[in-house]
Amino acid sequence: MDILYNNKTLERILISLNAAVTAAVVGIALGDFGFYEPVFSKQITYAILICSTLFFIAEKIIRSFNAHSKKDYFAARWFELIFIGILLILFYSAGAFWAMSIYLLLEIIAKICQTLVNLAASGKSPAIAMVGIFIFLILTGTVLLMLPKSSTAGSLNFIDSLFTATSATCVTGLVVKNTGADFTIIGQTIILTLIQLGGLGIVIFGAVFALFFGQALNVRQSVAMQDLLNAQTVSRIANIITFIFIVTIGIEAVGAVCLYNMWDISALPADPFHGKWFYSIFHSVSAFCNAGFGLFSDSLVRYNTGWRIYAVICPLIILGGLGFSVLYNLAYVLKDKIRHIIMKKMRPWQKFETGQPKRIQLQTKIVLFVSFVLIVLGTFFLLAIQNNTGKEKIALADAFFQSVTARTAGFNSIDINALSTPAKMILMTLMFIGGSPGSAAGGIKTVTLAILIMAVYSTIRKRTEVEIFNRCIPLVMVGKALTVILMFAAVLFAATFLLAITERHSNFETSSIAFEAASALGTVGLTCGITPALTTAGKIIIIITMLIGRLGPLTLLALMTFNIKPARFNYPTEAVVVG
Repeated sequence: MDILYNNKTLERILISLNAAVTAAVVGIALGDFGFYEPVFSKQITYAILICSTLFFIAEKIIRSFNAHSKKDYFAARWFELIFIGILLILFYSAGAFWAMSIYLLLEIIAKICQTLVNLAASGKSPAIAMVGIFIFLILTGTVLLMLPKSSTAGSLNFIDSLFTATSATCVTGLVVKNTGADFTIIGQTIILTLIQLGGLGIVIFGAVFALFFGQALNVRQSVAMQDLLNAQTVSRIANIITFIFIVTIGIEAVGAVCLYNMWDISALPADPFHGKWFYSIFHSVSAFCNAGFGLFSDSLVRYNTGWRIYAVICPLIILGGLGFSVLYNLAYVLKDKIRHIIMKKMRPWQKFETGQPKRIQLQTKIVLFVSFVLIVLGTFFLLAIQNNTGKEKIALADAFFQSVTARTAGFNSIDINALSTPAKMILMTLMFIGGSPGSAAGGIKTVTLAILIMAVYSTIRKRTEVEIFNRCIPLVMVGKALTVILMFAAVLFAATFLLAITERHSNFETSSIAFEAASALGTVGLTCGITPALTTAGKIIIIITMLIGRLGPLTLLALMTFNIKPARFNYPTEAVVVG
């Protein structure tokens, strides 16, 4: 809900002061919790906490008087009264320090969430806001990972922190440091948070908490969310956002419970907060967000004899790679079918009044079919090629696991270096294709591949329309699919070429360099082991490649062509010879 204020200048001053106070509180928090020795004295800390708390309370009073309608103000900001109530309760029960700390935490979370939604809805292109938010999140993660308490060996250097933050935010999984050994539980928690925010979408988190706090999305914000989610209608945006959040947390929770008994206790830290539950949550979130980050130096190779790595990790990766719009459509159709069945059982005389059953959308059919085919073909070719090259043979379960994870997740149950070159090329192909639109997966996406193949098939059949499952695909979608593939291929070639230059003094094989570039662009995380040994220039190239792969070429194309207006005229048509 938009609130109108009488004095615009006063509102702008309050916004600026809000940003300054928030920065001061965050600085105090980093100084106290990020260093082994507090940076600020207790007197300074208490003074800033008291001043910040008084400011936020005073700000609400001033804004309520400045609001054009006090009814609208309190209807939109009712949760802030609850925050003040929590402050008073904690003040008498837990003490002033904890009361003010928790109150300020709630206030800052609420303000950041609302700011994120407003930023996504600002301007003419949500793509620009999304790029800016991703970069801001990466830089924030970089600063946090550079804190002394984040790593076991003291402060991490800027490039390695930036690489790790980018890999986590872009849910890639390539690492220059051992996540389990080189980072403390604080650093691992920061990485886990970046994975969750980057995979689910920090703007989605902002919208979820904004809705949770009772702030309904206005039309401008709903349209921005529709663009970011690739949703078809604006009317169900709030429902879709809530569904995404609940399903994500629910699936990750189930995954963590199923993984709990998988871990070898002797390999885990003695810290009770850093035990089986933390490892279960970390790997469940990493798998569903298709990040591929693990807390073991060999990924999941040491657990490839257990059933959970295949029965739990694989479904998490697959569900996370299908896309939230597909999951929403499947849940919507399933709910409707259950309703029809109940209506027919409970009220048989009204069986003709239940309405038309909801259907599975075309995108859902394409995603499910292509994903199934890619998993089956990937498993088959990995088995057929690797087990007939004279190198180390792999089992069916491992071939299946790598076929699933290579499309974007990055976990490995076998040593990637032990694979033959043709088998690595199979993995590179799967990495190039990636997951599905609207998910945390990278690559050109399954729908893009399907459209291109059917366009070729339609040309062979001399059809003027591209047809999939008895539906015609608009020509503009075919053009977008071709653009995505060509841009991905161009970026992959450029990244490989530049890495070959920067790493020319190394003993890396060209195939390993190409594999690394494909893994970064597809936000996969599989590696031949050369990532930690890359030069600074090579790491920067991988960082940029990971960011391009996560944002997608169409987002970057929209960013580059933001000011280009469509032509309002057409030239005469003339045929040319092709092929």
